[in-house]
Amino acid sequence: MRKRRFELRELLQSKFLPQPKYKYSSFIKAGPFYYSAGMIALDPKTGILVSGGPEHETDQILRTLSQALGDFELSFSHLVSAKIYTTKFDQFGLINKVWEKYFDADSVPPVRTSIGVAALPLSATVEMEFVFYKLEK
Repeated sequence: MRKRRFELRELLQSKFLPQPKYKYSSFIKAGPFYYSAGMIALDPKTGILVSGGPEHETDQILRTLSQALGDFELSFSHLVSAKIYTTKFDQFGLINKVWEKYFDADSVPPVRTSIGVAALPLSATVEMEFVFYKLEK
């Protein structure tokens, strides 16, 4: 008798997240944790990278994420960790300026790692990945 394989990960999909062209998932759930793949500033309607540099790209990423979170019954209050990659580390103040708009001043902010890199997909200047935590009721 063959045992049924236990699947640890659950694929989550949203019309706001791009469909991967390669073998990876954009968003998964594993137990009470939710993980995003790296997100760049793609317009959800056109699939084209927005222009305008780090400030506009950061806003597009966080806006797209915010829309997708509704599909998963999550919010920024569930965010425990974020990684920010940028090719424009000298302009990180612009990224922070936008970041601040998405978080309540009274809440505990997530942990965050910021990394300067030489290049990102599609010549983006910012890429972000996220980890959320939410217990089921």
